[in-house]
Amino acid sequence: MARQSRSNDWGFPRWRAYGATREAQRVRICDRFGCDQPGNCPAPKSPNSPDRWYFCSEHAAEYNRNWDYFQGLDEEERAERERTERRDAGGYQSSAHHGWGGPGDGSRSRDEMHALQALGLEDDADFEAVRKSWRSLAKEYHPDVKPGDAEAAVQFQTIQAAYEVLRAAEERRTWKPRGASD
Repeated sequence: MARQSRSNDWGFPRWRAYGATREAQRVRICDRFGCDQPGNCPAPKSPNSPDRWYFCSEHAAEYNRNWDYFQGLDEEERAERERTERRDAGGYQSSAHHGWGGPGDGSRSRDEMHALQALGLEDDADFEAVRKSWRSLAKEYHPDVKPGDAEAAVQFQTIQAAYEVLRAAEERRTWKPRGASD
């Protein structure tokens, strides 16, 4: 008798995805009190400790904003640790001349940075500053204000495109799913 090599769940709908198992997956919940999101971002409980908190991405960002790497060290120990860290990270510093990293803090994309330049703003401008700059430049270069000026029309289109890029990015940052609480 021949050995069966074909699966029996070949019909529609396919009951299992390719490579999927049917067992329940263990999900670790965020360690922040009251949060029910998956906690998939480990964070140290204290400096030089193997113990970890597990936060969702939102609470991990909050934790990292308030993290002090040199907490509990006196000035001499801080200086020594900083000197050691700078010595060990020399390879990263030497790669800075390649220009791999752009300006800013890494929270904005390259398109957003170009859009900020088009609006004449700094890299760390908030959305209210974006809106003010867009309104003033749009009033200055609007085709109704400068009819027949091709250069002003191109500038107006550039300003509009820059604002749309930044507005979409702001909506992505502030979007919350239904039922999410602050």
